[in-house]
Amino acid sequence: MEIYISQRRIAARIRKIGKEISEFYEGKPVTALVLMNGAMFFAADLCRHLAGDLFIDSIAVSSYRDNSSSGKLSFRGQAKLPMAGRHVLLVDGVLDTGLTLKTVKEWAKGQGALSVRTCVLAEKAHKRPKDMLHADWAAFQLPDKYLVGYGMDDNELYRQLPFIAVVEPSE
Repeated sequence: MEIYISQRRIAARIRKIGKEISEFYEGKPVTALVLMNGAMFFAADLCRHLAGDLFIDSIAVSSYRDNSSSGKLSFRGQAKLPMAGRHVLLVDGVLDTGLTLKTVKEWAKGQGALSVRTCVLAEKAHKRPKDMLHADWAAFQLPDKYLVGYGMDDNELYRQLPFIAVVEPSE
């Protein structure tokens, strides 16, 4: 396991994007919709740096099975708060293919959200189809490597690491 981004660097970057997001939404209440489980640590730290009225909810969505993206989305839990009439900030750990965020963004808009923006810990640098989105805020632009830590996992292991590391995926 090779440490790729330190805990200190992660904390500094989260403070910075928290300030940027707070300035963007100044005066507007925001609903942070956290995509579980990968975004839990990132979202907890990010939300502490968001100023103003903040509602927090979560939704369980996955496109991964056995360490690879299946291309099919599975909703395993629903948001408790209504999205209608809200400014929604989707918070995810990794933007890989873009399928998850694109699908949840369309869902939130379909529920009547006033606006839907995206914030991720890591946006992987690889080519996405033209109809896939990029994050409005990304703490880090990272290479297309297998990453763990700070919420990202390898078959549900290593989420708790306080840093981001590069590993070879388990079989």
